[in-house]
Amino acid sequence: MRRRAPRGDRSVARSLSTFKYLTFDVVGTLIDFEAGLTAPLAAIAAEHGVPFDPEAALALYRDARYMPDALRFPDDLTRVYGVIAPKLGLPSDAAYGARLRAAVPGWTAFPDSAEALERLAKRYKLIAMTNAQRWAYEHFSNALGNPFYAAFTTDDTGTEKPDPAFFEQVFSFVEADGGAKDDVLHVAQSQYHDIGVSRQLGLTNCWIQRRHAQPGYGGTIAPSQFTTPDYHFTSMAELADAVEARHAA
Repeated sequence: MRRRAPRGDRSVARSLSTFKYLTFDVVGTLIDFEAGLTAPLAAIAAEHGVPFDPEAALALYRDARYMPDALRFPDDLTRVYGVIAPKLGLPSDAAYGARLRAAVPGWTAFPDSAEALERLAKRYKLIAMTNAQRWAYEHFSNALGNPFYAAFTTDDTGTEKPDPAFFEQVFSFVEADGGAKDDVLHVAQSQYHDIGVSRQLGLTNCWIQRRHAQPGYGGTIAPSQFTTPDYHFTSMAELADAVEARHAA
């Protein structure tokens, strides 16, 4: 089901000019995770003459990724491939799973991400909050132009969003840096991993609805309840434009 929230900010939302920190989900918000995942799968399918449906692959990935025996992402892609390959009609050889993981350093940013982050970094301290491991984050950060003031990965926190403990470590960093939780705007595309829990923790949030032109949640688990965000845009460019307009007002 395609979900749409009111565009821009709610009447109760604070002005974008009042924040000091922007915290970001990385994979799916800034890095095109779905294209990065489906491209190598499509290539394997083409090599073996197998029809390939990207949305079906994303649905299978989503189910496999959240199995009890899941490992840290993206090392877990090797295991995930073994689960989904038979269902997609692809060869199950372990070498293909390793190939899926090996493609991660080449995952690209959404076309608007790096430029928008460069603009936002002129006004805020940017903090990455990613469920990816540190080795993968380093590649993603390079693709984005290394815009971050600080970064927290699953290796650093020992947990994954939506665990509040992940956010609490970031709050502790912000406080040690001289800021407060109220100085933070959390920016993300995942309702499940970010928008819902950020609301529960009292953060102001901004939903970047990357799949606004597509139904469903793709490779991301669907939330049990939709959370109306404080701010809602369909691209990072829209957020950067809104910030500049608020500061110019």
